[in-house]
Amino acid sequence: MTIRVLVADDQPLIRAGFRMLIEAQPDLEVVGEAGTGREAVALARGNRPDVVLMDIRMPDMDGLEATRTIGADAELTDVKVLILTTFEVDEYVFEALRGGASGFLGKGVQPAVLLDGIRTVACGEELLSPKATRALIAHYLAKPGPVLRPPPGMGRLTEREREVLGLVASDLSNDDIAKQLHLSPYTAKTHANRIMTKLGARDRPQLVVLAFQAGFTPT
Repeated sequence: MTIRVLVADDQPLIRAGFRMLIEAQPDLEVVGEAGTGREAVALARGNRPDVVLMDIRMPDMDGLEATRTIGADAELTDVKVLILTTFEVDEYVFEALRGGASGFLGKGVQPAVLLDGIRTVACGEELLSPKATRALIAHYLAKPGPVLRPPPGMGRLTEREREVLGLVASDLSNDDIAKQLHLSPYTAKTHANRIMTKLGARDRPQLVVLAFQAGFTPT
């Protein structure tokens, strides 16, 4: 099965480089290029790629807003966004993850890492672990800024689901959560999936972001 990729970057030379790299792989193909966030959203809706390789700093609509727009579109739930950033730790990445990105990579990564990252998010897996997400959030929250509000849907969580969410924020896997709460792994996974649905999280890293936003901290 070929993975269809949309490349979004405001620099034509960078887009051309990504295209050459991606299309040299037998399981990957580029189905579009966007120079602005607005173009990225339009092409995502028109071409339905498996993965959008999204730069953050772009004119017209930046990559953050484009990611939020794609993440909020019910018809684009199968489109994964992989953020590319100049810095490995970037305050903007927090907003990207909260907006629905499946992970991020620095632009300085080796080509093989980028290609593996595309394949990883295309398969529905998270490129950024909860532990790395927490480190990023801690970096972001250390900076002056607005107070985060609890995510919509928190009031719909049961007491058990809030307990599970707190353990997710502590980087526990579903198996670890099951052991700690004396549940079956299937039940723990079911709780996590229901929490994601109620809070509107697209994947595990975004769920960790929302847990922090709700005031949960690692134990």
